Amino acid sequence: MPRTIFENIVIQRYEAATALAFCQYTPIRFFEILHIEKGSGTIIINNHKVNYSDNQLFILIPNDQYNLEIETPTTVSAIKFLNSFFNNSSLDENESQRKEWFRRIETILHSANRTSHLNLKYTIDQSSLHALFTVLCNEFNAENLKNEVVLRSTLHTILHIISRNVNFISSKTSSSKIQDIINYIHYYIHDSERLTKKELANQFYISENYISQFFKSKMNIGLKKYILNYKLKLAETRLKYTDLTVTQIAQELGFTDSSHLDKTFLTYKGITAKMYKKT
Repeated sequence: MPRTIFENIVIQRYEAATALAFCQYTPIRFFEILHIEKGSGTIIINNHKVNYSDNQLFILIPNDQYNLEIETPTTVSAIKFLNSFFNNSSLDENESQRKEWFRRIETILHSANRTSHLNLKYTIDQSSLHALFTVLCNEFNAENLKNEVVLRSTLHTILHIISRNVNFISSKTSSSKIQDIINYIHYYIHDSERLTKKELANQFYISENYISQFFKSKMNIGLKKYILNYKLKLAETRLKYTDLTVTQIAQELGFTDSSHLDKTFLTYKGITAKMYKKT
């Protein structure tokens, strides 16, 4: 019988807390979303202090250590994806969902500023996330409920809303065409056909002969190299935190084969993908 998709996800909620105990899951946590619903104080992330207040989101990754110095009673929810959640490549009914969530999480991981709270581009999403976190925590922590269909759809919606609110470059250009191009590249990074110069030119109404020049003038890096660098970032994350093989990673990220990924990784990182995974 396949395991449930929530077997290695921890969902916690603290109502009007004045202190929070050390979390036992931090050393084995791959990714965490912290939602401050109400309250004020300071969150210390890796010795960096940030003031927090109502309706704020914080994103944390494996090596991040944090604690809250609470000034006023704080209601906070936490979603923790444990390392073991993504270290399963069995083809059960939940595998496609795990892959989709991993892609959403990758989007957030490689773009969110983790030294501050996440600024939502769409203010209406604040109230939506507030409601969704309440539903998720209530459903997860009530033993007589805990319906996986409700949990799955609610968490999927939370990840989708957060990922669409992430800016990939400076907020100074968040409304510009280059921001839209970067967002598009990150969203379709697993679909090479959508990332050709012709497709990008058609999508953003820029001449196919000019789009590379336009991209480099705004980003100080060539379009092709930017796409490759981002793919290598994703490959590094997958090599480090999942049990996907080099062949599987190469296939998902559009490399010809594992040898192609190995050679590219060696050129840019000084070590092959296979050796990186072993170490």
